[in-house]
Amino acid sequence: MYGVREQLAAELADIEAQGLTKHERQITTPQSSHIGTTQGEALNFCANNYLGLANNPDVVTAARDALDEWGFGMASVRFICGTQTQHRDLEKAIADFVGTQDAILFPSCFDANGGIFEVILGPEDAIISDELNHASIIDGVRLSKADRYRYKNRDMDDLRSQLQAARGQDSRRILIATDGAFSMDGYLAPLPEICDLAEEFGAMVLVDDSHATGFIGEGGRGSHEARGVMDRVDILTGTLGKALGGGSGGYVAGPQEVVDLLRQRARPYLFSNAVAPSVVAGSLKALEIARDSDEPRAQLRRNAELFRSLMTEAGFDLLPGEHPIVPVMFRGEDGARRATQVADAMLATGVYVIAFSFPVVPKGQARIRVQLSAAHSEDDVRTCVDAFVAARSEVDTV
Repeated sequence: MYGVREQLAAELADIEAQGLTKHERQITTPQSSHIGTTQGEALNFCANNYLGLANNPDVVTAARDALDEWGFGMASVRFICGTQTQHRDLEKAIADFVGTQDAILFPSCFDANGGIFEVILGPEDAIISDELNHASIIDGVRLSKADRYRYKNRDMDDLRSQLQAARGQDSRRILIATDGAFSMDGYLAPLPEICDLAEEFGAMVLVDDSHATGFIGEGGRGSHEARGVMDRVDILTGTLGKALGGGSGGYVAGPQEVVDLLRQRARPYLFSNAVAPSVVAGSLKALEIARDSDEPRAQLRRNAELFRSLMTEAGFDLLPGEHPIVPVMFRGEDGARRATQVADAMLATGVYVIAFSFPVVPKGQARIRVQLSAAHSEDDVRTCVDAFVAARSEVDTV
């Protein structure tokens, strides 16, 4: 590595000089709405723990019991000797919940998105992707030999133009790929309009619902339920690592033929260890809770509405929306510095939030992404708002 380490050190120094270094704060307790950190106790408003199931006692018990019943790890990929009956139980439960014929588990949704495109699309096909799609979709698209098109975020006129271009190339198959909920903005994709255009141009629709499954829609089935298009979206990808217990694992859900072909050809599936038994059991219990209980979703909606209302009254700049992701904006050239300073000041008083700036979000669009949970109480939400107000005053008077 002669000379390479020095080059890498210079690159790291440049990242630090730009204020873009990501520092990993250590948590000293289980994941929850109230956590311990190496800096003290804190209210947690930056986890994807939307339904509060990451440390739910029933989920933990199911996972613990699975260690005795099913063992610690599979030490195998699925097609060799890595499929327990509970793996198939979870896949069937996911498919039933989101309304598809079948589902297939992957080690993560990143792997699910990394495996789907190259399996169902070839050089004679086309992928049309929203410009703000998750990095896993972007990387998955790169692995495919299909023609690639990109449309402006949620811009249906631009999507039509890209569909026309793909049809003009006489593409065999066309697939539109979009996040169901965009994680940096909290916006839901305009799925009815996307499905209308897909049907007009004979295209398929794939939705990554990682930030929606379990809590968006009346029954928590996701953005396609919330937008009334459950029978019009062709393929869903999602994660077990957010609302559904917060463990690991992802999935593709869709037509039987798609799932069956993924079992034969998806490289992340064929060459990765099966999801650990305790994670499968815990995820099954989390999915059961999400399916059968409406109160956590109702509490989550109340918390998000209260936070938006109080922050608006306090004069903060919020992106509009209905999602429990609520971006608090710090715009302009000085926005990144202010967002970071406000987040640091809040942690010092026991409220854990994270600032995001370029290149994660566009220049001049820095923000603190607040994520509400059903595990938060009304007092927790009010404490968070009070911390924002106090931190803003502290930063702006320096």
